[in-house]
Amino acid sequence: MDKVFSKPIKKQFEFDESVASVFDDMLERSIPFYKEVISLICDLVELDCQKDAKIIDLGCSTANTLLHLYKKSHEYNLVGIDNSEAMLANAAKKTSAYGANIEFINSDITKVDLSSANVIIANYMLQFIRPIKRDSFVKKIYSSLENEGIFIFSEKIIFEDNILNKQMIDLYYNFKKEQGYSEFEIAQKREALENVLVPYTEEENRKMILDAGFKSVNSLFKYGNFITFVAKK
Repeated sequence: MDKVFSKPIKKQFEFDESVASVFDDMLERSIPFYKEVISLICDLVELDCQKDAKIIDLGCSTANTLLHLYKKSHEYNLVGIDNSEAMLANAAKKTSAYGANIEFINSDITKVDLSSANVIIANYMLQFIRPIKRDSFVKKIYSSLENEGIFIFSEKIIFEDNILNKQMIDLYYNFKKEQGYSEFEIAQKREALENVLVPYTEEENRKMILDAGFKSVNSLFKYGNFITFVAKK
């Protein structure tokens, strides 16, 4: 169970061993409808792609999305990229238990070759890339996709309306309290993520995608300040 922030923090948030060991629990208790979003993404991939499609998951963490895809088709060419050795160690244990054939790459996602991908997925990951580098990275994703390829990504967003934005933050804190997090844990995590997680508005995300060259971008799912997009090349 996630107790990472039950004690005073001494550093900014990072995906180290302490986080990796409880990350699945953290995801389900911190992101509304997490399982449903992963299922929706994988259902769309199944409808859109051939069974032998190359699918890359950026910031794959413990491989939840990749394993869900593996259950859809054992013929998918699945690749997970993450810069956290601890996350990939847990991912490898899980995939071994399922006997899944998934390639893992331990590297900075902005520096890895993503070419020839039919699908690129980035769940709650772009928000951790500095804005000064984010636009160029999305352009790299666009260039790496095959024609008719799709980019699916989920993000935490902010709202231009300051009052609504504050209300959404309050609702999200209430959600985390309902999941068993204390006010101290919530405050600690917010402090640790400050200047590490930098969200955009929904429109800023859309503009970034279209400016990169994608012909369309649509929202698949939205709840409060969480949203999932699909962009088509």
